[in-house]
This record gives sequence, C-alpha cells and structure tokens, in this order.
Amino acid sequence: MFIYTKIGYVALGGMLCAGVHGRKEAMAEQKRDYYEVLGVDKNADDAAIKKAYRALAKKYHPDMNPGDVEAEKKFKEASEAYAILSDPEKKRQYDQFGHAAFEGGAGGFGGFDFNSADFSDIFGDIFGDLFGGGRKGRGSNGPMKGANIRTSVRITFEEAVFGTDKEIELTLKDECKSCHGSGAKPGTSPETCQKCGGKGQVFTQQSFFGTVRNVQTCPECNGTGKVIKEKCSDCHGSGYIANRRKIQVSIPAGIDNGQSVRIRDKGEPGTNGGPRGDLLVEVIVGRHPIFQRQDYHIYSAVPISYAIAALGGDVVVDTVDGKVIYEVKPGTQTDTKVRLKGKGVPTLRNKEVRGDHYVTLVVQTPEKLSHEAKELLRQFDAATGDSLNAAKNVQGEKSEPKKGKGKGIFRK
Repeated sequence: MFIYTKIGYVALGGMLCAGVHGRKEAMAEQKRDYYEVLGVDKNADDAAIKKAYRALAKKYHPDMNPGDVEAEKKFKEASEAYAILSDPEKKRQYDQFGHAAFEGGAGGFGGFDFNSADFSDIFGDIFGDLFGGGRKGRGSNGPMKGANIRTSVRITFEEAVFGTDKEIELTLKDECKSCHGSGAKPGTSPETCQKCGGKGQVFTQQSFFGTVRNVQTCPECNGTGKVIKEKCSDCHGSGYIANRRKIQVSIPAGIDNGQSVRIRDKGEPGTNGGPRGDLLVEVIVGRHPIFQRQDYHIYSAVPISYAIAALGGDVVVDTVDGKVIYEVKPGTQTDTKVRLKGKGVPTLRNKEVRGDHYVTLVVQTPEKLSHEAKELLRQFDAATGDSLNAAKNVQGEKSEPKKGKGKGIFRK
C-alpha cells in the first residue's frame, strides 16, 4: 500500500519513493526487463508474480537493510516491476510496447501509477514480521492454553532402569472458589475493555513519510478484552489461588538422565477458557558406583585373577538383575570385553526389549605374595619361557666386536 503525497509516492515502513526529480533520473537509467527483475517467466500467473515480489520486498526492504543503498535500489526496482505486472492492463501494455508504454506518465517510479497495485497484503506480512503485527494471527483475547511448568525429581540408577513412582510437591494455581475464576468481586462481573472494544488488541499509527498500522496487545486489559473494576478480595483479581499440591509421577522404565515426563493439564491455568498447560518433570539420575550407561547398554569392569585368565574359570558378574556367573575362557587377556545379552536397559517403547551389558575383564596383578607363592611363580615362569632371566640371557650373548684392518688416517 503506497500513500500519495505532493512529492510523489511513499512506501510503508519509511521508504521514500522517487518524486519528480527521482523520476527523471530513473528515466535516464537503463531499465531491466520487469520479468527478469522479479525472476519469473513471461507466462507466470498472478500468484507466481506476487510470490516472487513478496520474497524480494522482504529481502531488500530498507527497514530490513538500514543504510544499504544497493538494497533500497533493488527494492524500488522490484516494486516498480510488480506495480506493472500485477495490473492486467499495464501488463498487456508492457508486453506489447515494453518500457516505452509508460514513458512520460504521471506517478511514482519512472511515471508509474501505483493506485491499482495490490501491496496491502504483501506489506501487511512484511510489517507484521518487522513490528510484531500480523493479519492472520488469532486474536489474543481468544482461548489460550496455559504455560507449562517445569520441575525435577531425583532417582537412582536402578529406578531409571526399571521405572518407579515418585511423589512431588509443588505450588499450583487453582480456580478461585469465590469468583469462579473471573477475578471480579462476587456479585459483579468483568466489563468490556473500552480501549480496545473487547478485541484485546489496539492499532497504533507510525508515520515516517507514510502511515503504518501496527497491531499490539491492549495495555489496558492485557489482551483479555475485559477489565475488572472491582477485584475479588481472595484472589486479588487474578482468578486463581496458589496452593501446595502433591502429584504422583509415574517414571517409565528405561528413562535416561535429563529426559522429562509430561503430565497433562497440571501446568498454569489457561486464559479466556483455554486449557491448563502441562507439568514437565525432568528426571535426574544418580551415578552408580559400578555401572555406566550409554543409550540402552550398560558397561562395567570385572577384575579376574591371573590364574583364571590363564586357565579359565567362572567369575561372578554384578548386573542390574543381580549376580550372574560367567565362564572365562583359558588364555583371556586383560581388557577383553564380553557381552551379556539382554541384561541392559529396557527401551521406552517396549520394556520387554532390552539392551546388553558389556563387561570388561581386567586381569589383576597380585601386590603381596608369600615366600612360597613367589617360589612357585618362579618355577612356573621357568617352565613357561623363563621371562625373569630373559634380559640376563641377552646380555650373556654379547661379545667384543672383531677388530678389522683399518685404512686411512686412523691406520698405524
């Protein structure tokens, strides 16, 4: 929507279009093809032309590119092209005669008349983005869902694996029994806001070489469309009373640290008849001294003796299901990983489907040995490779290097 003034046409949002002097300069410049300017085909329909112009107008509008002369120039060029191609008669003339069809006329850009061009919906969208207005948005005095409330609960590692029920206590807003949520003194009722006429929105005018209608929430009624003259003494006009409530939270098996449980309709009350918000309970899982979790798998380490590692044998492994016996194979090396299938964490979708438990077998070296144990270990070593004397055997094999007949300056 353009506003006509004595100096020419003015675009919404503070962009001054070319006047008489600017029109002469524009005529002197070499004009690009209008279809090329908008980036559309010559057979493009009205919807395609409008869509192309809207994208360019939003991209190059001066209010979105303050101080950018090149952007302002492209905005003017696109607006001029749209003013012609959006009008069926002007488009027909341009297709037949080109730019020559409009030379010498009266109007805004280069002699063009913008009165027939439909800029209202396009600039309505653009300025809705810029100033917070919006033509298509729902009125703020309509039913609106209440805000969500967030809290947290701490559980153990095992409780996260198998699920649990917890009771939390928090403050919730309940409808005032005296005024039944209206906020008005018993015997009275809220009145229609005189400032916005009950719409919950007011329209302000912003002028800068033009006029812009800006939609804002009514400051008098805060968007409700109602004004309470005599407030309820119990809730002080809010319509709600804060009470401490105990709520049961069912935590599903398989939940992980940082995930939340949503409890419907336990949040803040809605406005104008809207539903309550939700309660989001964040779960904080405590650390376990043995187990670590990654996704639905559990990881732990189990120490084994040198004898079991060499000869094989049974070891006891702690799992979330209790202790299990695992048979270690002979010759197992330290840091060997084994899998206990189905001993991990249940999935949230189906608690019957579980991850795995991965166990790292760590061979422990004894720190204190008796004299008898040391002697037996030396005998074992001698029978299996004599590793204790390996370094001595290498040193014994060393001999003096043979002397050769030297030549050159070192020869005597």
